[in-house]
Amino acid sequence: MAKPLWTPTEARVAGANITSFTRALEARSGRNLPGYAALHAWSVESIAAFWQFYADYARLPFTAPPQRIMEGPMPHTRWFAGATINYAQALLYPPALVDAAQPALIAVDESEAEQRLSYAELRQAVGRCIVALERSGVTAGDRVAALVGNVPEAVVLLLACAAKGAIFSSCSPDFGFEAATARFGQIAPKLLLAATGYRYQGKTYHTIDTALQLKAAIPSLSTLVLLPYDELDYSGRLTWQAWLPNEAPEPSFAPLPFDHPLCIVYSSGTTGLPKALVHRAGGVLLTHHKEHFLHCDIKAGDIVFYYTTTGWMMWNWLVSALAQAATLVLYEGSPGQPDLGALWRLAERLGITLFGTSARFIHSCQAAGLIPKALADLTALKTITSTGSPLSNVGFRWVYQAVKDDVHLASISGGTDIVSCFMLGNPTLPVYTGEIQCAGLGVDLAAFDEAGRPVVGQPGELVCRQPLPSMPLGFWHDSDGSRLRQTYFEHYPDVWRHGDLIEITPRGGVIVYGRSDATLNPGGVRIGTAEVYRPLEPLPEVLEALAVGKKEGHDEAIWLFVVLAAGLTLDETLVSRIKAAIRHGASPRHVPKRIFQVSQLPRTRSGKTMELTVARLINGQVVANREAIANPEALEEIMQVLRG
Repeated sequence: MAKPLWTPTEARVAGANITSFTRALEARSGRNLPGYAALHAWSVESIAAFWQFYADYARLPFTAPPQRIMEGPMPHTRWFAGATINYAQALLYPPALVDAAQPALIAVDESEAEQRLSYAELRQAVGRCIVALERSGVTAGDRVAALVGNVPEAVVLLLACAAKGAIFSSCSPDFGFEAATARFGQIAPKLLLAATGYRYQGKTYHTIDTALQLKAAIPSLSTLVLLPYDELDYSGRLTWQAWLPNEAPEPSFAPLPFDHPLCIVYSSGTTGLPKALVHRAGGVLLTHHKEHFLHCDIKAGDIVFYYTTTGWMMWNWLVSALAQAATLVLYEGSPGQPDLGALWRLAERLGITLFGTSARFIHSCQAAGLIPKALADLTALKTITSTGSPLSNVGFRWVYQAVKDDVHLASISGGTDIVSCFMLGNPTLPVYTGEIQCAGLGVDLAAFDEAGRPVVGQPGELVCRQPLPSMPLGFWHDSDGSRLRQTYFEHYPDVWRHGDLIEITPRGGVIVYGRSDATLNPGGVRIGTAEVYRPLEPLPEVLEALAVGKKEGHDEAIWLFVVLAAGLTLDETLVSRIKAAIRHGASPRHVPKRIFQVSQLPRTRSGKTMELTVARLINGQVVANREAIANPEALEEIMQVLRG
């Protein structure tokens, strides 16, 4: 049996939120729940009772009680019928908050400039924004868009919209006109808040032209509010400060149905127009609360950081942590400016207790030989969460060797589709190399084989067999739900098929092999791309890799693109080493037929490598929507490499 990288102490287990929750559930139900496996089993066997109990336990601010907890099959399940609640109220007035003078937001940028808003100040700002929305004619159900960075104004606008029942949607300002139009143009927003610039890697980018283009291109936009980034003259333009009233009463909150739309988030849009997913306010609140409180062990007063932009669902996830009476750290800029140690030093300076990042950032720090514990005092740090792509075995070990040996490393995985997680961490369970610790409570997770049978100990399709409160209400402009059914329910009737290839281990952990639609099929054998990447982890020459299938008649060959350490060139010796490592670490079928060196891999704007896009490119298919690619020059380089 493999040894765990980390095992929580008895004191950590005893003090965990999930432990007190389990004791309360046992007392209420009269059941004995001796461990997480028993707790999880009950949560999916009695799924409506679980979510009802959790909502009560969390003291969510219902203004009218639910008459029914769950009704109807997927994808049209409705939750907490008859109940009314307000997402913004839950975040601005969390029950665990002791003092409204506690910081709610700490905003930091690359220059280390810092802005703080207490809970009292955030309430005041939201109250002013509500009045401004009303004066602009925004009512419940109207869409409000934001093209802004990870700044306090974005949080204020989201909460003001939620208070009124308007539907919020955001992108980061680096998206540009085409990418932003592909998203906002679908939803017909009435108001747009747009930053006039942003800073990344020490360079300033001006975006006022993008804002003006959007105003001209989207007929529904009646109000454009500019968020000035610099000291330019904005006379004649409506700015954020001019739009807000000088004073306003405490925010008021509309009592809204649990399933009232809160926000619209978008898929990456690499295979067509981005899917505009509509998420319900109550479902987002309830699910994020469960994940933050039980799985991430966030407590009142914790300092919670996640490196994200407003164009990624992790921003929505971060904002919801206000419901825990936590302090959020909003970081705007590059995670490597001026160097990869910047965020670790920030963790020391602010006393960050939960440090959220991507697998890519961890791998970059490891490849650079960084030792964060030598750069910063990380005494306050309790939890590191990693998402965006599978965290490698080397990445797992690096965290415990180079960052902190008594930290809870919680690899988490879900998606924009559910704006939450299917599987994530547990502060009372051991951490094993390469495994996500567990399926989330209330998540009826399984790995299905091609015949639709659940399998353990072998790869299968990630499915969810019962509804979740955070599943989307639907896609925008999909009134009959046909696109929703086609996307998630066509393969296995009445079962959500997510599109990831996973393995559930006998101990209940989860290994992610990558997107199932990017699965390789040499000789008819199904191979997850992560199976090709893992044997490369011990090779210091290879920083990153991307494997795709090249069609050869009725068969498929594996082509591998690699980013090498600085100064190295791919020669026959290194090609042989790479192939040997894959052959011995996986199997002969995993060995790529061809290997190419590139300087970078193409990525989505949330940092994920684009295997499907590269597969289409090398197989002569059209690559549409290039504005969805964060670094389109990487595709051009691949084309040049293939030309020889």
